[in-house]
Amino acid sequence: MEKEKKIHLGSTIKNFIVIIVIAGVFFLVGKMWPSGNEPTQITSDLLSQQIQSISELATVEYSYTNMGKFENQATFYGWNVPFTTKSFIISYDGKIKAGIDMSQVEVNIKGKKIIVNVPKAKILSHEIDEKSIEVFDETHNIFNPISITDYNQFALDQKESMEKKVLEKGLIEEAQNKAESTIKTFIQSSNDSLDDYEFEFNIVE
Repeated sequence: MEKEKKIHLGSTIKNFIVIIVIAGVFFLVGKMWPSGNEPTQITSDLLSQQIQSISELATVEYSYTNMGKFENQATFYGWNVPFTTKSFIISYDGKIKAGIDMSQVEVNIKGKKIIVNVPKAKILSHEIDEKSIEVFDETHNIFNPISITDYNQFALDQKESMEKKVLEKGLIEEAQNKAESTIKTFIQSSNDSLDDYEFEFNIVE
């Protein structure tokens, strides 16, 4: 009877060891084999692709109403010809958008730091609402009539003048700061695991 008990006990221990070994094998396989729910690994290339997919980022929009006066007088060898002055006053609404080209943004991850290289902000578009254009005090001089060229050239001059004004007011700097803030928010909201990372922005000319 005693011999039978020993044999039964030894068999139980062997079965227990086999179960432990099998469980250990399944555990290791589970660790090594990627599951379908495994989160996507965050890499520099992945972040760059996410950012560049936006294409263009307009971060500042400046709307304005402007009024300007055009005046021209015919000349002859440097002398103004009397009674040939032509002029008009024009008012219109315009809109200037400034931002960055997102296709040039590069993102690199170093340790717990995200380094973002961004291009310098610039004016992306400047449009004049044609429906808002009004012309006042237009002269009708038969010796120097107003032409379509006068209107077009004056509009170009006014655009350049307005762009110069908004640049002096710091439009580009504001667009740059907002672009960096937007990129940071976008990266953090798209990748929850990067909330505790430090950001560094570099402007690449």
